Amino acid sequence: MPDTPDYSWPAPEKRRVIGKRQSRLDGAEKASGRAKYSYDLNRPGMLYAVILTCPHAHARLTALDTSAAEKSKGVASVELMAKPGEEIQYAGYEVVALAAETEDQARDAIRKIKAEYEVLPHFVNEADLKSAGSNAKPSGEQTAGDPDQAFKDADVVSEGTYGVPIINHSCLEAHGQVIEWKGDALHYWPSTQGVSVVGGDLAKMVSIPATNVHTHMDYVGGGFGSKFAPDRWGPACANLSKKAGGRPVKLFLDRATELIIAGNRPSYFAKIKLGAKKDGTLTVWQSESWGTGGFGGVTMPPLPYVYRSVPNRRLTHISVSTNGAQQKAWRAPNNPQASYLTCCAMDDLAATLRLDPVEFFTKNANYTNTPEVYSGQLAKAAELADWKSNWHPRGQSGSGTVKRGMGLGVCTWFGLGHASNCRTIIHPDGSVAVELGSQDLGTGTRTVIAIVAAETLGLPVRAITVAIGDNKYPESGPSGGSTTVGGVSASTRKSTMNALLKLYEVVAPALGTTPDQLEAVDGKIQVKGTPAKSLTWAAACRKLGTKTITEMGVNNQRGPGGLIGGGVGGVQIADVSVDTETGLVRMNRMVAVQDCGMVINPKTAESQVFGACIMSICAALTEEKIYDSETGRVLNPDMEFYKLAGIGDVGEIVVYLNTEPEFDKRGVIGLGEPPTVGGLAAIGNAVANAIGVRVPVLPMTSHRVLAALEGRNA
Repeated sequence: MPDTPDYSWPAPEKRRVIGKRQSRLDGAEKASGRAKYSYDLNRPGMLYAVILTCPHAHARLTALDTSAAEKSKGVASVELMAKPGEEIQYAGYEVVALAAETEDQARDAIRKIKAEYEVLPHFVNEADLKSAGSNAKPSGEQTAGDPDQAFKDADVVSEGTYGVPIINHSCLEAHGQVIEWKGDALHYWPSTQGVSVVGGDLAKMVSIPATNVHTHMDYVGGGFGSKFAPDRWGPACANLSKKAGGRPVKLFLDRATELIIAGNRPSYFAKIKLGAKKDGTLTVWQSESWGTGGFGGVTMPPLPYVYRSVPNRRLTHISVSTNGAQQKAWRAPNNPQASYLTCCAMDDLAATLRLDPVEFFTKNANYTNTPEVYSGQLAKAAELADWKSNWHPRGQSGSGTVKRGMGLGVCTWFGLGHASNCRTIIHPDGSVAVELGSQDLGTGTRTVIAIVAAETLGLPVRAITVAIGDNKYPESGPSGGSTTVGGVSASTRKSTMNALLKLYEVVAPALGTTPDQLEAVDGKIQVKGTPAKSLTWAAACRKLGTKTITEMGVNNQRGPGGLIGGGVGGVQIADVSVDTETGLVRMNRMVAVQDCGMVINPKTAESQVFGACIMSICAALTEEKIYDSETGRVLNPDMEFYKLAGIGDVGEIVVYLNTEPEFDKRGVIGLGEPPTVGGLAAIGNAVANAIGVRVPVLPMTSHRVLAALEGRNA
């Protein structure tokens, strides 16, 4: 069908289910444990695989003997993932994968492998740039205006050093998959963020046609940007299965290996110098940044963040290569770090100027690309946080040992929906199936698809059968960059509209009118504005006889047609209490004001922001991947010492979504990433406001807070 119908979203006052609070379609399955993840899959005759990893941060594999392991009880196949002579750049690198009848047998056998190494010099402490030597390389320089003159002309100058360490994705479902060969066909059950594409990637790795790979995944237990590729364990699992005669093999990383090599968010540090006029006008920015994402280093962060148009700027960046596993995308790549560096430096400047940070950030909002958005969001966040009553200048926290503080952070993201194809099938019995090769990362994608289809077809949400999670369905993009909801909502809208128009053609004669005069409302097909001239949905579908209607819909980023948009803003305010005797930071409240265009389901949209704020709280207060400089190994690859916040640690979270007409008319814009961004800065600034001094490097653990209070480095 030509792409000519009016696919535009209904006006807000005409929406029946879009914009209304809907519970997740898969909520009961997940809450009850009936939802099965790839990790839960147990195929008949399945083998269990484990991996031998390198214990050294930098080494050359000199010898490898797997003969004893191959003869060990229960072992069915062995796959070399590294070969003698290979230089290994980080501890945890995969050397051998082995599959056996039971996991215990596999672990017994893996211990019998003899691997010898030539240990080489390593470097893992990027925070100490002076010790990096040749591991540090210039990786960017930018200049605008005349920074030197601007500093001379500035009434006030503020300088500081700030840092965000490496943190882990900490996916509760580890990375991995189950793979089974049936002849030349490979059946693949991964934990992935890209059902439509990951099978093709694996096919290239094992040298078979992409059409020979059947990928299926119902649920994924966390990804956050780290589960796009098959990784090295994907082809290893496939080869183990093939060597075992095609038997299914389950290979998921154990928790320690997961936390060491399965992906991380890179570190960023910066020395920042700012200048301003007495009235609070920011005039000049200078930053010297560095950081690492592991062996590959890291690119320059987007500084100054959001406030990009400061007229005088000088930026330099150094990429540090360390002997650690390489970074992967992590929910708003580089943005949380850049927001922290920027907003902390600006907050320190505001304190030097003795200005209210809300007023200071608002005064300089003209340096953002949407001043009216940020000004409005700053005002709304301040209102919800009761800023005027609770904020105080630094050093004015009262006489008690527990100090209260308020701080803010800002965010942005693009979030334009990805390419997506959707197929809608209307059956003669009235049932409706919507099929996409998409995935639901736990964000409520299934429910969003059903809501859009139900809105278009005039049906209840639960009357729609949503089929996703399989590459046999029409291709839809991977879930990354906050692109999923925009992509699938647009393709679903077009597909269901196309199918509905076909149904109108069949039904129109029975209602004595033309197809263009029909509408779908409340489970009926009726003449527009005339409920008396109608057929129930079931009766209308019976007119199909033995035929079905099958129609496609396509979302094209180059021609979104007003259904989707990109580019959002957000502001977060943190309210904390800090015990100056113990250094303990406690969250009282986090307020998040966020733009995401047209909101399809407020309930799951708010849930996204709740989760994002919790992630920010974890990263600000507890999370840090700690390397031992002497051995180069990760010291906390477990959930006991790699700390995540519990429900009692996050305080109250208040979410406000911008649903005003000027935001709604932009169409659907992705929401997953932006609310993870501003929380780090908000909490960092709140702690500084509470105790009167800056804790420069995250996480704000007790020893770092106490060190800041004592005027020493943590």
